[in-house]
Amino acid sequence: MPLISDNGPMIDPFGRAVTYLRVSVTDRCDFRCTYCMAENMTFLPKKDLLTLEELERLCSTFIDKGVRKIRLTGGEPLVRKNIMHLISALGAKVKAGLLDELTLTTNGSQLTRYADELFAAGVRRINVSLDTLDPQKFKEITRWGDFGKVMEGIDAAQKAGLKIKLNAVALKGFNDLEIAGMMRFAHGRDMDLTVIETMPMGEIDEDRTDQYLPLSQVRADLEKQFTLNDIPYKTGGPARYVEVKETGGRMGFITPMTHNFCESCNRVRLTCTGTLYMCLGQNDAADLRTALRASDSNDYLSAAIDEAIGRKPKGHDFIIDRQHNKPAVARHMSVTGG
Repeated sequence: MPLISDNGPMIDPFGRAVTYLRVSVTDRCDFRCTYCMAENMTFLPKKDLLTLEELERLCSTFIDKGVRKIRLTGGEPLVRKNIMHLISALGAKVKAGLLDELTLTTNGSQLTRYADELFAAGVRRINVSLDTLDPQKFKEITRWGDFGKVMEGIDAAQKAGLKIKLNAVALKGFNDLEIAGMMRFAHGRDMDLTVIETMPMGEIDEDRTDQYLPLSQVRADLEKQFTLNDIPYKTGGPARYVEVKETGGRMGFITPMTHNFCESCNRVRLTCTGTLYMCLGQNDAADLRTALRASDSNDYLSAAIDEAIGRKPKGHDFIIDRQHNKPAVARHMSVTGG
């Protein structure tokens, strides 16, 4: 039976509208963060990757089907050659009112080069992944990263007019004592800070049981020093936000382990090979590359997307303990971009 698309909004089996697409434009990165990758990674051969034109066509199809927000991720999205072609094309959709927001998540290493171009293209908000403010520890956790370069990138982004949210993965024994200081740093520079629980994805060189730090503990520790008031602020993603009375800034908590956020999930994730993951924490996926290349018409592609959305699960269940220290899913975080 042929696939048939109704071109209506994408509603999953649980009545949730899918309006947010995360696109991993490359699995490559210029860092090797210990919780994300093994040091010696094998990356996808170039021939397996969608071209930037194919990625644009896929994104446009999703926009036609009701997506209002797109976040570009990686790996590190800004290491993809000629990535500004795609960013400019999608930025034009924002300027035309077809897309509410185009954002990206970056490690900050390329921002001195791209900040002005990103703003000119229509990007107004970015996430910068930063797990420590200690240059030596930064080198330790990223393996290849340059802390000074990232700080210069943040400066350049703010100067260009980009609003920044810092993302920090909470890691026991690594940055648990730094989170209050990182919050003060972020709020002092008019940036939000979001902390994230580490997720069991992909074989890495560390024991995740040793890394795992529940955010309930992080919040309890912060509340010894600060007044945290829950607020209804939303950015379209899974973070729950508080306002910190003493700093006047916002802080987000992303808790895939201790309190999953699946009931309000509005997201799907597209990889640079055209694989669509309907849930970050499940292995089920749809091959959109074949549908994309099967026809110049988008009808077949649109129908393949509908079929995939019809399989979107209710949620994920991650577990990290001594009995479950293997990854819940085999792919690395760098494949789907978090």
